[in-house]
Amino acid sequence: MDVNMDPIKQAGKLYLVATPIGNLGDISVRASQTLSHSDFIAAEDTRVTRKLLAHLKIKKQVVSYHRHNREQSGGEILARITSGEDCALVTDAGLPGISDPGEDLVIQCAKAGVEIIAIPGPCAAVTALVVSGLPTGRFIFEGFLSTARKGRLDRLTELKNEKRTMVFYEAPHKLMRTLQDMLQVFGDRRTAISRELTKIYEETLRLTLSEAVSHFENTPPRGEFTLVVEGLTARGDKEPNLSDGLTVARELIKQGLSVKDAVKEASDITGIPKNAIYGAVISATNSTMT
Repeated sequence: MDVNMDPIKQAGKLYLVATPIGNLGDISVRASQTLSHSDFIAAEDTRVTRKLLAHLKIKKQVVSYHRHNREQSGGEILARITSGEDCALVTDAGLPGISDPGEDLVIQCAKAGVEIIAIPGPCAAVTALVVSGLPTGRFIFEGFLSTARKGRLDRLTELKNEKRTMVFYEAPHKLMRTLQDMLQVFGDRRTAISRELTKIYEETLRLTLSEAVSHFENTPPRGEFTLVVEGLTARGDKEPNLSDGLTVARELIKQGLSVKDAVKEASDITGIPKNAIYGAVISATNSTMT
C-alpha cells in the first residue's frame, strides 16, 4: 500500500442563505455563521454582498454567479464543491433560488448528488402576502411576468380562473403595463401592492386593480414591487358586476381600441353581455360630456 496516497476528499455542501430584503437587522445568526464558516460565497451581485459582509465584519472570497454567467460559473462552483469546499449561495435580497439563477445551480448540485442545505429567512413574496389582507391559506407564486406583452397576456389569461391568491414580482418601469393587463384580463379584482419592504419607505396599498392604475398614473412607481392579487374564489359565485365590464372597456379604449372592439373584448373577459357594457360605456360618456 502506498502510504503517501492522498485520502479521498469528501464533497462539500451548497448552502442557500437567505439575506435581508431591505433591513439588515433581519439577517439571522445562523445565516451569519454560515457565511462566516463557508469556504467561499457565490453572489448574484458581488457589490451588494460585499456591503452585507462588511456590515457583518466577515472577510470571505466572493465569486460572481448571475444569469449572464451561470453556465460557466455554475460549473466552476460545482467543481469546487465536489472537491471538498463548502459554498454559500446568496441573492441580492431574500432566499436564493426564488426568481433568480440560483435555481439552476441547485439543479446542477442536486444532479451531482451534492448535499443542499437551506438557511431560511426573508422572502418578499411571503412578506407581502401576509400583510395583504387577502386569503393566505392557498396561494401561488408567479414571480416576474414576461416583458413581452403577448407572453404576459397569455400567462394572465391562463391564470384568469385561478382560485388561489396570486403573488407577482414587478419592476417599477413595467408596473403600469402589468396592472393595465391584469385589469384587462382579470377584471377589477382586489390587490395589495407592496414596495420597499422592510425599508424606510415601506408601503402597502390595498386597492382594486382599476384604483391601482389610477393611482400610478398620478404617482410614478419607485422601488421594487410585490403584487398580491385575489383569486377567482375570493370573488365568490355572484353574477358578474357591470361596473367590472365598464372598467375593463374604458381601460381598453384608453389603450387605443375602438369602442366596438373594447366592448367585445371586455365582454369576453368578464362574461357580461356586450349590449350591457356598450350601454354603460355610452351612458358614462354622455355623463362626462354634460
